[in-house]
Amino acid sequence: MLFKTFAKEELKILFEIIAAHNRVVGPVEKARDRNNKPIYAFEDVHEFHDIQLNYTTTKLPAKRFFLPFKEDLSTFKIEDDKWQKSIDYNIDRPVVFWGLHACDINALNKLDKVLLHSVYPMPYYAAKRKNMFIIGIDCEPQPFCFCRSMGADTALHGFDLFITDLGEKYFVEILTDTAFNFLRELKTADALEEDHILYMKKVDEKKKQFTARIDTTDLTKILDMEFQSEVWHQWGDKCLSCGSCSNVCPTCYCYGVEETVNIDLKGARKTKMLYSCNVIDFAEVAGGHNFRPLRHNRLKYRYYHKHRGFVEAFEESLCVGCGRCGETCLAGITVSEVIASVKTGSKE
Repeated sequence: MLFKTFAKEELKILFEIIAAHNRVVGPVEKARDRNNKPIYAFEDVHEFHDIQLNYTTTKLPAKRFFLPFKEDLSTFKIEDDKWQKSIDYNIDRPVVFWGLHACDINALNKLDKVLLHSVYPMPYYAAKRKNMFIIGIDCEPQPFCFCRSMGADTALHGFDLFITDLGEKYFVEILTDTAFNFLRELKTADALEEDHILYMKKVDEKKKQFTARIDTTDLTKILDMEFQSEVWHQWGDKCLSCGSCSNVCPTCYCYGVEETVNIDLKGARKTKMLYSCNVIDFAEVAGGHNFRPLRHNRLKYRYYHKHRGFVEAFEESLCVGCGRCGETCLAGITVSEVIASVKTGSKE
């Protein structure tokens, strides 16, 4: 990893260089909420001033560009009595992601373990992931962020460039040769000792801003011991089984596949749709049997997948602590409260 610095006005030049030949996706303000606070989303950007570098968090994660909520896997048709199959990985050019926070970068790193580096990688995800250039940017922790507790407040890999605001200039971590070649077009300087000191000071200030915390000490063992705990019933009574938490989660990847056939029998389509393990028919199989008909079981197994099963498989939690699920939950259920209740044996 190389470290450089450059003046703030150079960032616009970098954008113009990259945007000249690439599709750029970045955080933009989409609307205002009831309290007149901005609502951010990742969208295509064509002008540098449209990018909100100081954005708090987006309602939906960057995952939707790698794992679309709905995606055609293949299509079939019959022409001149010949059967034809077409597969499209649904990406036609590289995409530059401008301004991902550390938690979202770490979320992609976790998805890579399952969808890219497992025994059966998903080619649709791989095609998009391999065609992404990622520029990370430092953030200001929000009251609901507990990414530090999950070890996801800093990113060590999974990006090309990572930018930290030092006040009068930017401190840049360079991870790939592509990023290095882009920066050759700018006026940069090697990071000096004083720059490293400023950077570490910035890191320390960020650590102090975290107010939401989760104690993950021996969490996997505690989850094993509390599998039959009454608190799961209490949270299940509160859960609406709407699936909103999975919808905004940057690491949920469960999906279903639907096959449809044209009425003339000359065409068909296989479509993948992201799904939620909290929805009532998630574990329903042919014949109508449902392995998880009760709300508390579905909620429980979602937590066990995040904080128990994934840990067993990959030695780390699937959760990055972005806090989107708690902010979105219509019933006000948060990860910190659920984990605390499991440890104490009481929801209150």
